[in-house]
Amino acid sequence: MNVITEQNVIEVTGLWRRYGPPGDAGFDAVRGVDLAVARGQLFALLGTNGAGKTSLVELLEGLAQPARGSVRLFGGLDPVRDRARIRPRTGVMLQEGGFPGDLTVLETVRMWASCTTRPRPYDEALALVGLTGRRDVTVKHLSGGERRRLDLALATLGRPELLFLDEPTTGMDPEGRHDVWRIIEDLRAGGTTIVLTTHYLEEAERLADRLAIMHAGQISTSGTVAGIVAAHPSTLGFRLPSELGPADLPGAAVLRADAEVVPGGRIELRTADLQHTTTELLTWARDRRVELRELAASSASLEEAFLRIARTTAKDLV
Repeated sequence: MNVITEQNVIEVTGLWRRYGPPGDAGFDAVRGVDLAVARGQLFALLGTNGAGKTSLVELLEGLAQPARGSVRLFGGLDPVRDRARIRPRTGVMLQEGGFPGDLTVLETVRMWASCTTRPRPYDEALALVGLTGRRDVTVKHLSGGERRRLDLALATLGRPELLFLDEPTTGMDPEGRHDVWRIIEDLRAGGTTIVLTTHYLEEAERLADRLAIMHAGQISTSGTVAGIVAAHPSTLGFRLPSELGPADLPGAAVLRADAEVVPGGRIELRTADLQHTTTELLTWARDRRVELRELAASSASLEEAFLRIARTTAKDLV
């Protein structure tokens, strides 16, 4: 259970979200989630398709009421009941902005500013996201990446203390993605607390102070990138000569690894000590004069951790 403190901007305890009626006719999209996001932190939320990310974030934003559990922002405010107090302190960047295509970029910012508490100057908002030179272009003539920049400009117009970013770099080329990453890093450096949902693992690895991976409505794992990666093994793959098999390898205790034959006949050793396992395997191969074909070592990574969770069934997580 999370303890509500001023140091945490978000505290979630035992959170459930249900669609439909009780029983088999309904569906629990969020199932007993606990999490906390500290002030000034960038927290990334990853997950498989249908994992419940959007359903969870909508509860945090106050767009829906939880079936069970609680969400508290800024030391104790309820995002639904206290929406009038919370809204001026938050910014939200949705996956789709839905702005009128016939308005120019500047007109769109002016319209949004009229609904925003203490908005930053228009020119400052456009300069922040690199759209100064596109201010007189209509929204319908912007590229997909430019529209995402406009979405970000509007989400940060009120200088939010808490910013929700839903897939902020979708549709951007690599240069545009890196530009937005720098903007996000500057916002965090300025003290903004950020909740980021993304499908780009590289994005989470670069930006996140902490992250969580969701699957089947639950948080499967959470922590720092380094901590999550360290909990998953490295892999050493190779192919043995046809006359040898896994039973001919040194034992698991010697290799400090578990051996598995994967489709195609390759052998993979999964290990928490890649250097030791590699040394023991190569020493064995040298002494036995065995050629290890297609030898490849892969350190543990966030991608590997994510894929392992993605392969886990919902039944395993209950």
